[in-house]
Amino acid sequence: MDILLVGGLWLDGSVWGGVASALEPLGHRPVPITLPGQGDGSASATLDDQVAAVLAAVDAAPGRAVVVGHSAACTLAWLAADRRPERLAGVVLIGGFPSADGQPYADFFEVRDGVMPFPGWEPFEGPDAADLDEAARREFAAAAIPVPVGVSRGVVRLTDERRFDVPVVVVCPEFTPAQAQEWIKGGDVPELAQAKHVDFADIDSGHWPMVTRPTELARILAAAAGTD
Repeated sequence: MDILLVGGLWLDGSVWGGVASALEPLGHRPVPITLPGQGDGSASATLDDQVAAVLAAVDAAPGRAVVVGHSAACTLAWLAADRRPERLAGVVLIGGFPSADGQPYADFFEVRDGVMPFPGWEPFEGPDAADLDEAARREFAAAAIPVPVGVSRGVVRLTDERRFDVPVVVVCPEFTPAQAQEWIKGGDVPELAQAKHVDFADIDSGHWPMVTRPTELARILAAAAGTD
């Protein structure tokens, strides 16, 4: 099965290299996606452009696909479920949750000159970055791609309630499955509160398990994909 890999803010498709290498022997075809504005040199890309790139990968899959979204891109994965519910075998959300209809995609940090650059490590001190050593932090920051404002401040639009039928796996890195379930039950994640099939997978990592635990993450993704 095609497993479409969508990285979060500041990342291009290369971040999935270790995961992709570990997925192939498990019988699945990994498809890392480099999003418009996050690797193609275009600072004018919009959220719609990024959604279109994910949908193009879904449409190119020979059968039903699994879409994996990391961090902010959990919303991109959920938008794929909204636009192509019949084409998805499942959605996997790593370290994040989908935004609701009408919310901004990822308006989290300061925008300068039309882009939202990586803000440095201070906002991520603690469990998020605890498993990244200094060399890994330097490498990440050097490779970080500023996100176009048309992406970060794009407005999420969800229209098809069939998205709630798509199976979801929430991968919990810097938080626990129990915490995730509490947030959903408490109303903090209204989209998943309405989803009919939500499972949880724990992984002992910080916010970027594709960097620090690629083999373990690949096993979780393979299990989520099953044998459809």
